[in-house]
Amino acid sequence: MRGANRAARLAAQISLLLVLLATSCFLMLRTYLGDPEQNFNDGAINHVVDKGPVTVGGLSWQLDSMTVYTRLVDTEGEEISIDQPAGSVIVVAQLRVTALDGFRLKKDGFHCFATLRDDRGNNWQATSAYKFVIPTSCSDSDHPVVRNKPYKLAQVFVVPKEALSHLQGVVIVNRDDYERFLITV
Repeated sequence: MRGANRAARLAAQISLLLVLLATSCFLMLRTYLGDPEQNFNDGAINHVVDKGPVTVGGLSWQLDSMTVYTRLVDTEGEEISIDQPAGSVIVVAQLRVTALDGFRLKKDGFHCFATLRDDRGNNWQATSAYKFVIPTSCSDSDHPVVRNKPYKLAQVFVVPKEALSHLQGVVIVNRDDYERFLITV
């Protein structure tokens, strides 16, 4: 009888040890594995879409092309001044943005932007290129956005030449649901 008690106590101790070990692993890892806000803050891409469309916050985004330039010119052929360090090139992502039903359109437009991403996790913010042939902002009073009609938009990025072969596409962020959409070409 004494041997049976020892075996039962040993089995209970091992079971308790396994429960405590599993609980501690769960408590340590749950903030990293199950927390969408933490994953978002770490830069995780949730969805990869080929060309689009992707609907985020009442806007539909579609990537038409990404083109590399050494310099940009306006409609009159004059060079557009952009801060461009030595060894960098200009990448223009042409997008179609559609304001869907329910999206609040203001008189002066709205704020819309995308970031350029490469396969090494680098991100580039769009730069201003006024007088470009395609509007570079969704708040252009000369080219108003019309609901349910695609709006052609150019996002201009300055990137190092060595990053060109690693470019993946543009990233659209949905901060409300902690999501990032990578739209590839």
